[in-house]
Amino acid sequence: MPAAEESGDAVKQTSTDFFESIGHKAEHLALTTNGTNGAAQNDDDDEKVVEEIESLCMNCHENGTTRLLLTKIPYFREVILMSFDCEKCGFHNSEIQSAGTIQPKGSKYLLRLTEMGDFERQVVKSDTAVVKFIELDLEVPPGRGQLTNVEGLLTTIVDDLELGQEERKEKAPEVYAKVDEIIKKGRAMLAGEAFPFRLSVDDPAGNSWITPNMRDGVGKWEKHEYVRTPEQNEALGLAATNALPGAPAQDDDEIIPDQVYEFPATCPGCLHPCTTKMKMVDIPHFKAVVLMSTVCTDCGYRSNDVKTGGEIPELGKKITLRVETPEDLARDILKSESCSLECPELNLQVNPGTLGGRFTTVEGLLTQVRNDLHSQIFETGTDEGGDSLNPEERSQWTKFFEGIDAAIKGEKKFTIILTDPLASSYVQKVVDPDQEDPQITTEDYQRTDQEEEDLGLRDMKTEGYEADAANGTNGTTETEGAAETNGA
Repeated sequence: MPAAEESGDAVKQTSTDFFESIGHKAEHLALTTNGTNGAAQNDDDDEKVVEEIESLCMNCHENGTTRLLLTKIPYFREVILMSFDCEKCGFHNSEIQSAGTIQPKGSKYLLRLTEMGDFERQVVKSDTAVVKFIELDLEVPPGRGQLTNVEGLLTTIVDDLELGQEERKEKAPEVYAKVDEIIKKGRAMLAGEAFPFRLSVDDPAGNSWITPNMRDGVGKWEKHEYVRTPEQNEALGLAATNALPGAPAQDDDEIIPDQVYEFPATCPGCLHPCTTKMKMVDIPHFKAVVLMSTVCTDCGYRSNDVKTGGEIPELGKKITLRVETPEDLARDILKSESCSLECPELNLQVNPGTLGGRFTTVEGLLTQVRNDLHSQIFETGTDEGGDSLNPEERSQWTKFFEGIDAAIKGEKKFTIILTDPLASSYVQKVVDPDQEDPQITTEDYQRTDQEEEDLGLRDMKTEGYEADAANGTNGTTETEGAAETNGA
């Protein structure tokens, strides 16, 4: 009978019994004489929380010890923590693996760090995740899984970059200088001198994680799920497609949202062949837009653009956003190619078509405007700008850029006015979609004759063209003929 009872207990065990939080694991350990009860217990009563396995050391090929801890991360899922130690050669290694299955969709996390406390955010990086520190322009490809925090992740990356610097300095001075610049910027980030900056963790398997915080505002912490590409499925050992049984087949001409498409193009800088990537993104409570990016590996040319679609509205739209807090800098903003930008407090005006289409944040838009203008004014290297500026003009530009820098850091309140004759621009609300955002004012307006002319709308014939086609004429020809008759 006891054997039967033991067998029954074994059948009732589930994954929850094995994967408990670290706190529950610690509670299972028996209290010693140093505990609050003061009663000693036998070692046999202690529950073995960490499993130890004798295994081969890949460094000295002697036997070492592998320790396994099965635990559960709150609000996430089960993981296996592994560490290996070799007493013979001192080799040490640690790793984390997901104990669950590959998720139905990939996941991408984005964290915007604005204070030192954000470095303590816990990060689970699986062996299939790609880590990016965006402002550092640094990407870490898939590799060893890690359970750490943001500070530990960035410290590990910077330390790894420093390992081969002496050798690079002798063999590749150009590479050494570029890597040294990244290391210095990374150290400044760790010291809290480069806020704000962003961390991105993109995991096609969906098993990575950045801990959120209940106090996070708009744009602080983001999670996006996406459908894996056939290449990503193949890399994970899955089928080339994840279409559900019975689901209708996708038309080859249909653009799937959040799917990245690639097609050949010609670089406008060096005229060599390059690749343009395209992705359709559905902006909630607005419309679908197409993001396009071109990168040339030969000359380094890069371009990004946003294309909006749909019918041309009868009226244009003017959007006014009052930026009052640093959180407002994280609002998503879509500036179409036909939209003009104005910030009266910053003495900034950007004409339509200057920046092209941009889908970014308020901070990102100001940063791009600042960088583009600064490079044209102070880094031209020609006789028209740079060192040739007279002191008064240079002082005015310096004051102008100081105002933009203060706005980017959230130290100055300002207003953004987007005037779009095609009503294709957008600013994210921080309230429910059916409510009015007190910091956003939207108004429709009648397009001017000049705007109609610039957009080519006066040359379009949208009514009566069927009859003109049947008669083999068009509206323009008939009008011109009538004018000639009257003139005669």
